[in-house]
Amino acid sequence: MPIAAIQRPLAGENDTLRGMFEARKRVFVDLLGWDLPVVSGTFELDQFDDAYAEYLVLTDDEGAHLASARLLQTDRPHLLADVFKHLCNSPVPQGPHVREITRFCLDPRSRARERRDARNRLVSALVEHALANGIAEYTGVASLGWFEQVERFGWDCRALGAPVCSGSGPLVALHIRIDETTPDRMKAAGIFNSARAVRTFA
Repeated sequence: MPIAAIQRPLAGENDTLRGMFEARKRVFVDLLGWDLPVVSGTFELDQFDDAYAEYLVLTDDEGAHLASARLLQTDRPHLLADVFKHLCNSPVPQGPHVREITRFCLDPRSRARERRDARNRLVSALVEHALANGIAEYTGVASLGWFEQVERFGWDCRALGAPVCSGSGPLVALHIRIDETTPDRMKAAGIFNSARAVRTFA
């Protein structure tokens, strides 16, 4: 892994970002068994954690990580175009108004109800972030089970291709459209929970 990809997110000993990378290691490496780079035995980072990555991080009152997501610009290298292009039946949606959601992470130490609340607040933050920053579309890669949850959140979500089997189970490429009607449709689905306390790092 390039040294810059390691040094940039951990520079300054930022406790919020450190907590996020620690949680990512617990979820994606320890719990799910993904074969991912681990720094110092504690932090999960990959080549996409570079100077262009953005992070939305939800913390508790003491600053401990509850949930987070990484956003990648799609007119630069990103997972769907560079690693999972085979999941799409047509060209991968890309451009300055499209972001890829990756590393959607809920802290595994939280109780089920707390994780569900954190999920809803983080999803809501993704919508608010999109509306505030001219983002009209999100893409991502999800397990089939997670995709089936995501498409019921009330927003305009569809698969970009049929599920494809992988070593960890079927994967789906997804596409989400965001507009001014999205919050109300997500409220009707019982998902939207304005989350302005979520911190953004870019």
